[in-house]
Amino acid sequence: MKLTVVGGGSTYTPELVDGIAGRRTSLAVDEIVLVDPDEQRLDVVGAFSRRLLEHAGHHAVVRTTTNLEEGVDGASAVLLQLRVGGQRARAQDETFPLVCDCVGQETTGAGGLAKAMRTVPVVLDIADRVRKIAGDDTWIVNFTNPVGIVTRALLQAGHRAVGLCNVAITFQRWTSALLGVEPEAVRLEHVGLNHLTWERGVFVNGVDRLPELLEHHGEALAEHIGVPAGLMRRLGMVPSYYLKYFYHHDDVVRQQKSDPPRAEIVANVEKELLGLYRDVNVVTKPEVLSQRGGAYYSEAAVQLVHALTGGTGAEQHVVNVRNGRTLPFLPEDAVIEAPAVVTNQGAQALPVEPLEPTISGLIAHVTAYEHLALEAAVRGGRDRVADALLAHPLVGQHAIAEELADELVARNRDFLPWAKGRGAR
Repeated sequence: MKLTVVGGGSTYTPELVDGIAGRRTSLAVDEIVLVDPDEQRLDVVGAFSRRLLEHAGHHAVVRTTTNLEEGVDGASAVLLQLRVGGQRARAQDETFPLVCDCVGQETTGAGGLAKAMRTVPVVLDIADRVRKIAGDDTWIVNFTNPVGIVTRALLQAGHRAVGLCNVAITFQRWTSALLGVEPEAVRLEHVGLNHLTWERGVFVNGVDRLPELLEHHGEALAEHIGVPAGLMRRLGMVPSYYLKYFYHHDDVVRQQKSDPPRAEIVANVEKELLGLYRDVNVVTKPEVLSQRGGAYYSEAAVQLVHALTGGTGAEQHVVNVRNGRTLPFLPEDAVIEAPAVVTNQGAQALPVEPLEPTISGLIAHVTAYEHLALEAAVRGGRDRVADALLAHPLVGQHAIAEELADELVARNRDFLPWAKGRGAR
């Protein structure tokens, strides 16, 4: 099996390679190709990835290339982990909304829309080239944020794609440790949209242990998530840590105005990681990689690729997938994040119990924004940007949406061909 990673120069990549090296699944990878336009980073990450595999006694070969067509030719699966504009663009995403007292975050709100505007056209171009070279049967696993919008773009364009986020597997690992059971014994009733999800059940051997978790470990969960234990107990659910941007919007904005942006922290972590990766004596995954984000990404990705490329039959994974009729209050072509049955034919969301009004309204609201965000990303136009911002619950005021739209376009003009000339409205 040939596995191609587009964005392979990322400091994330050794996390994925470590998952393969550790043989935590029966996925038989013979060749890993890292594709990235940054040749210097490719050389560093590629060499370290080879040392990881060699130290683990794994036979897979690692190749690097700046040529996408060469990298994806013959691939069984292609993983997308892109950051168009790099950490510099991320820093802007995390700061420009603060001027309007809106949350600055790279995957939601105005910052998330900016990232989608830069990313969707690039991903669609890559996917078209992948399909032309590797064929219609090659799976695209998208880890690129904002995962829900990017995955919806891929599916809408007819690509064989599944979106992946590490929120569910991270929560599975937290709760299994709190309950004193193996992670594989925990099945989550996880539902919502990417970065807008709730855990409505935590099942071990068919028994829902969520009430126990909330009663005895609510404070510990609250510390991780940033949402009060009392609120979680009242909801009877555990929201993902991204819900703090909605539930504590003003408090988060005040904190963001005084703290350095996350992009600055990550840039420093990346600098340290690249230094470690260059050290030929380093042959195992550095501990500092855990500070980079994307915990357990390797396990989730490897398990998903295994299921999509044959695996052992039908497997259950939490993925970003077409809604269909799973959440009847959403359009069928919306992309939701939920448990799904995954086979080599694709992923199909499992049925869920009707959602509580405490969460269904917000899910519907953000889904409408995601539709408009995708329209703006694919078709361009300053007014489409403003419409998407007006529809987002973290913006939602006309004057603010207008100001943020102008700021977003101005800061991202180099990535938006339609914005460089006249008639951009």
